[in-house]
Amino acid sequence: MERLLVLRLDTIGVTAEAQLNGVPLARCGPGGGAVTVPIHEYTLSGANDLQLVIQPPLPGKPAAPAPLLSDGQRGASLRLLLPRIGQLAHPENARTLAQIDWAPAAGEVTEMPATLRQTVELPIAFPRWRWFDAPLVPEPETLLPQAASYLQGLALGLARGDPEPLVLAARLRFEELAQAYQRAMADDVGRLRLQVQQWHAKAPLKPPMPTLETLRLRPLAGGRLLECLAPDGQPALHSPVAGGGRIAWPLRLAVIEGRFYVIR
Repeated sequence: MERLLVLRLDTIGVTAEAQLNGVPLARCGPGGGAVTVPIHEYTLSGANDLQLVIQPPLPGKPAAPAPLLSDGQRGASLRLLLPRIGQLAHPENARTLAQIDWAPAAGEVTEMPATLRQTVELPIAFPRWRWFDAPLVPEPETLLPQAASYLQGLALGLARGDPEPLVLAARLRFEELAQAYQRAMADDVGRLRLQVQQWHAKAPLKPPMPTLETLRLRPLAGGRLLECLAPDGQPALHSPVAGGGRIAWPLRLAVIEGRFYVIR
């Protein structure tokens, strides 16, 4: 693909989260820095809802409102960029399609978390992705037993070094990512298989089994997607790996006729 549509999030002095059409896509901490992510699979043809959330709660945790007194050194910026062909995804080398800035003056008090929103019309026509039409889940907590059992099956496969349960569960995601970025689905599937097999060969994967007590279902996109999280807000499906560290497999589920589908 010659051109990538990306979100770029910059912060200093605060934590901020970038959301597109109700789905969190990037988070950056108070130490300052930038995060850039491609977003094709979360876009709509026509109007798109872009949000910048300042001081968001941990994923899956309720927000605790609190005032924040600015010292004039805090700020966040969210840009929707279309880089020029052959250029890096940086504001200097890209067309800015939308921008949201937050930079309060010293002494200004803002109630946190704060959300800034902008509607943007995109000049690129994408397909209508399946998750936009997924049924709403009004009470995600009622699905915890079924979701925990579903994830346990995926975790068991990984613990055996077998990526196939995850490959089958994520078939719709693989299909749409291949379409979104004009690449071969078989390549993405092959990378996942190789990743699991290589890590397992170094040291057996040991993903914790999600349970009713440890699994959190975070509703996204107005309840059309359920993000599977551990109590610390990280992906529920994860494992320690050889040499230290952790590998994670983020899962965002749609629920269609009582069945779970890894759709993002």
